Amino acid sequence: MATSLLQPSSSSSSTMTFSSSSSSLFTGSSHAHALPTLSFVDNCRARILAPCSVKCDMSDSSNFPNGKPIIPVLNERTLPKFLESARAEKTVSRNSNRLKLFSGTANPVLSQRRGMHQFVVTNMTSAEKAYLLNSESSSYLLYWLLEIARYMGLELGQISIKRFADGEIYVQLQESVRGCNVYLIQPTCPPANENLMELKIMIDACRRASAKNITAVIPYFGYARADRKTQGRESIAAKLVANLITKAGADRVLACDLHSGQSMGYFDIPVDHVHCQPVILDYLASKTISSSDLVVVSPDVGGVARARAFAKKLSDAPLAIVDKRRHGHNVAEVMNLIGDVKGKVAVMVDDMIDTAGTIAKGAALLHEEGAREVYACCTHAVFRYCLRPPAIERLSSGLFQEVIITNTIPVTEKNYFPQLTILTVANLLGETIWRIHDDSSVSSIFQ
Repeated sequence: MATSLLQPSSSSSSTMTFSSSSSSLFTGSSHAHALPTLSFVDNCRARILAPCSVKCDMSDSSNFPNGKPIIPVLNERTLPKFLESARAEKTVSRNSNRLKLFSGTANPVLSQRRGMHQFVVTNMTSAEKAYLLNSESSSYLLYWLLEIARYMGLELGQISIKRFADGEIYVQLQESVRGCNVYLIQPTCPPANENLMELKIMIDACRRASAKNITAVIPYFGYARADRKTQGRESIAAKLVANLITKAGADRVLACDLHSGQSMGYFDIPVDHVHCQPVILDYLASKTISSSDLVVVSPDVGGVARARAFAKKLSDAPLAIVDKRRHGHNVAEVMNLIGDVKGKVAVMVDDMIDTAGTIAKGAALLHEEGAREVYACCTHAVFRYCLRPPAIERLSSGLFQEVIITNTIPVTEKNYFPQLTILTVANLLGETIWRIHDDSSVSSIFQ
């Protein structure tokens, strides 16, 4: 059965509570909409012991204005195909003892709410508690936490996050994390500086509360594009941010689809780099597109390696490259196409879509060269924060058959358009966290 997805409903409360006989979980305040009171279904206790739905039931779940569910389920399955064998790998031995997960408030929508925001996760199978904490950063982070918790067999608990009148951030853990492995989930999406500062304060709070290990789970690493000097007298902000996170007290970082692999080397602590390609590939596999009709397109020369890896997973589809010349920040000009797309279904692959200038001009070129349909696939939907409206206009102008993104960054209702499809990476993150906690291989998930 397909999974119905979560959608916020109106409420005046700024605190979320979750009930269960043995669990609770922490959440934050970054959702524009106030959040309802929820409860997990009883069979979430099945956790890892048997394949089960990853759905978090909600009484009033519904579709968004574009007629699609908030996060479409892949292939009408309860679990992405690439995770089925991975989940079965350690079905009995997994133990959430001393496992705690927290999240920041990286969603500006949720950040509009001020005051105390609570999220606690406790262990379903042990008297010891495991915590999943979310602060105010992302509306989709709330959904993540619910789905991650369900995947891991956990429920939600409590943390207090406040904003003072001068903008200062206050964080207090509501329960002990002494001796625990803590995972802080916080993308540094806009407002990047505020969300980054919140993450560092949460790390510091956990460190001063005697957490054993602290892992910063950063689905979107906002400064990853500043990974080198392209002109004189520029900073390398990616390295600076890596140093700040390390100095705050993090012991490990888990990130999704960094802009460049070299960013992992900027951290002086271990980095687990998770690729979201399998989630998108699973979704594309559900479509009735002949492999002989496919061509994978890199929107620029710098993304060729990413597109080539993607093409290999799609029955070794042919590759095309859009050659462009950039004349300034956030300005791109398409020059020509390398490869043949005539009569083909072109799948454009990138790690993020920002102003959508590059990918829109690339799509226009593909149509000029005879492409039958054009799909855009990316992990990070940075366009949600684009200050200039053309980003959404470009994506919804009819150039694309479908724009496929993941929920590493929240997308608010005003940014929905008919071609938009949002896929969840909750299961992927949940499985990765389990493996880190169990000292198991993370790379084997993708093999």
